[in-house]
Amino acid sequence: MTIDALEAAGLTRMDDSNIAAFLSNQRVGVLGLPTENGPYMVPLSFGYDGDRLLYFTFIGGSASRKQQLTEAAADAAVLVYKVESMFHWESVLLQGGIKAVPESEWDDLADVLDTAWRPELFEDAIEDGDIAVYRFRIDEKEGLRHAGLPPGFEQE
Repeated sequence: MTIDALEAAGLTRMDDSNIAAFLSNQRVGVLGLPTENGPYMVPLSFGYDGDRLLYFTFIGGSASRKQQLTEAAADAAVLVYKVESMFHWESVLLQGGIKAVPESEWDDLADVLDTAWRPELFEDAIEDGDIAVYRFRIDEKEGLRHAGLPPGFEQE
């Protein structure tokens, strides 16, 4: 079934302002990095600049597979989604470029990076160092949402 066909069932496409508002209110998603055997998927906590950039932090140093793949990737994808029920959900798929942020710029990004959600255990690891900060540039974006009523509950 195509997205056009699903629109008849209440699916709607999000415009740029809806996507920006959604990203501003979310803090976690999934990063897809290219490999020879298909995408390598990584759970991700991010900060959003309100425009075209996501920022995130990796802990673990250059020996981590996710960091090695990120360093090698020119392009990546990020999926951010929120599900409240079968009939009420939103998702945004982002495509774009990814690059390491030099440590000299980290202080300038503190406000954006501080909005990223992190488990408490990551906070301790960040204090120990061995982290890297990345910038994801949004080149393409698509947002979908469904906020319909379950079958049989339509208003007349």
